[in-house]
Amino acid sequence: MLFMVVETFRNQDGKAIYRRLLDRGRQMPDGLSFVGSWVQADMGRCFQLMECDDITLLQRWIVQWSDLIEFEIVPVVAGKDTAAALASLL
Repeated sequence: MLFMVVETFRNQDGKAIYRRLLDRGRQMPDGLSFVGSWVQADMGRCFQLMECDDITLLQRWIVQWSDLIEFEIVPVVAGKDTAAALASLL
């Protein structure tokens, strides 16, 4: 399953996030996959697409970063898959 992870950097401190990323890596448990990310121009937020079959893996990863980041997690489906599912109903 795909998840759009909206990260809001606490205290607008993007440097602290990247410092930890360089020191410790992404700290993701096995079975959680990083698909891609996009950073807001002012470095206040990051949008990451993650994939896993077990939501607890995502929760374990969030715990590693929750002191620096506030998270919003949105389960998502690719638009083409949604269109195909709807087409079969029409």
